[in-house]
Amino acid sequence: MKKTLILTGKFLFFLGIGLFFIWIFMRNLTPVEKKEIFHSFKQANYWWIVLSVGLGILSHTSRTLRWKMLLKPMGYNPRFINVFSAVFIGYFANLALPRLGEVSRCGILAKYEKIPFNKSFGTVFTERAIDLITFVLLFFINLSLQFNKLNSYIDQKIYTPFSEKFTNFNPNMMLLYFFVGLVIVIIVFFILRKKISHTKIYIKIKEIIIGFIEGLKSLVLIEKPWLFIFHSIAIWSLYFIMTYVVFFSMEETSSLSLVSGFAVFVFASIGIILVQGGIGIYPAIVAGTLLLYHIPETKGYAMGWLLWSAQTIMIIVAGIVSLSLLPMINRSKNAKA
Repeated sequence: MKKTLILTGKFLFFLGIGLFFIWIFMRNLTPVEKKEIFHSFKQANYWWIVLSVGLGILSHTSRTLRWKMLLKPMGYNPRFINVFSAVFIGYFANLALPRLGEVSRCGILAKYEKIPFNKSFGTVFTERAIDLITFVLLFFINLSLQFNKLNSYIDQKIYTPFSEKFTNFNPNMMLLYFFVGLVIVIIVFFILRKKISHTKIYIKIKEIIIGFIEGLKSLVLIEKPWLFIFHSIAIWSLYFIMTYVVFFSMEETSSLSLVSGFAVFVFASIGIILVQGGIGIYPAIVAGTLLLYHIPETKGYAMGWLLWSAQTIMIIVAGIVSLSLLPMINRSKNAKA
């Protein structure tokens, strides 16, 4: 009961953050502006959104194949449908609580493919590290393509708020505290290691660390590195294209260039990182970015909601379908065996 209450509390907290961003934006709109937003929803061409969803599913297919490549060097060759379902269930879980998806993905493979949790989690950590590096690279590419236009935007919307929030923050002192704490932990561990080496918790932690390291090492041992790179590029390329095609669903945004679409894609992705699922903040960032390209705020906000809704509904539907079908698919598999 206590665990359920904690999870519920965390979910409501992050949901509250998202609703707060929605309230912040909507309270400044006049009745006429609100009417314009709803009118944009009615006039949108939803076939472009259907195409966007299809591209999203294709990107997750590529992510599934890339994950399988990381698992193979450890001697595991899970069924595609199980890995594909685990990916969507992971995204579905992340809508409720940040980072819950990574745990859920590995739990699915542990249950249906008998892959040890610690090993698959090591590969997920590797995936996330690659994604983070890729996103940072895309951020600076975006900045270099439109430095004059985006520099002031980043200064006003990102750098200034963060610098004001952390005016008393001393990174050197924080780094010193971290290393001192790490040294103390290491010293205590070496003093007590013989006494605790036979305890269950020590053995369990040791197994987790060994499996985690083995999962990380799988990146070096993949059979087709160029194919792995191809999937890594394909995942983010499809993320961008699935964002850009939705621009054609509204007349006001249909003439925007690929470069402007790229800016919206990169900045809106930050919203998903900051708030789980990007609820509330994602449409606001899209609207703010589109203002740079002379798109009225109401139209930009409507576009933000179209983009966010398409991605979120896809994840919810696919996540629920995956959760429902996995037991039946694997029951059939076990019966045949």
